[in-house]
Amino acid sequence: MSSRRPLGRRLLLWTLLAVLAVSVLPVLVLRVVPAWTSSFMLRYQVDNLFAAEERPPLRHQWVSWKQISPAAKLAVIAAEDQRFAEHIGLDFEAIGKAIEHNRHNRRTRGASTITQQLAKNLFLWPQRSWVRKGLETGYTLLIELLWPKRRVLEVYLNVIEFGPGVYGVEAAAQTYFRKHASQLTHHEAALLAAVLPNPARFRVERPSSYVENRAAWIRAQMNRLGAATLDAL
Repeated sequence: MSSRRPLGRRLLLWTLLAVLAVSVLPVLVLRVVPAWTSSFMLRYQVDNLFAAEERPPLRHQWVSWKQISPAAKLAVIAAEDQRFAEHIGLDFEAIGKAIEHNRHNRRTRGASTITQQLAKNLFLWPQRSWVRKGLETGYTLLIELLWPKRRVLEVYLNVIEFGPGVYGVEAAAQTYFRKHASQLTHHEAALLAAVLPNPARFRVERPSSYVENRAAWIRAQMNRLGAATLDAL
């Protein structure tokens, strides 16, 4: 009987170490190390190997916070998560509004924050399920606990998809505007942010009327939020 207790404790210890190794450790490392790739980028490359038709090669280049235009930072906050500086990774106010909206509308509305989208893109997969949502919530809280807000936004802008094979704001700036991310204007940044809900469907280079209208709305929100939004991070 006594020999089983140490065995059980060792098993529990190894389980805890395994959880730390696959969750906490990667989050800690990425707090200081550039995210050269992500789960979504790896998935894109694997899918390319088995695609029946030729697809664009993956384009991605890491840039630091200082190498990203303030307009790009403000645009994604305006478009995706205007309470980014205030919440803890989960925006309960937005979740409540989304639930109420979805009760009365066929077209559902999500309430994912920038941190939740980052957690999904870095570590998980696109298909929705309760398992993925649970893991996403855990990674989200870990990121918010271990990273400053500026780091969250910096990594998000470096890994998010802006079009087929185009990952990160530097690759997007060079692909669509032939310039660096540090040189993006408000108009260009708003166009990039406007396609984020569905970069596989919406196009920066050939914006539909929906994308143009959304970009105009994003610019108006950027003007309303102002530079103080970034200063608060």
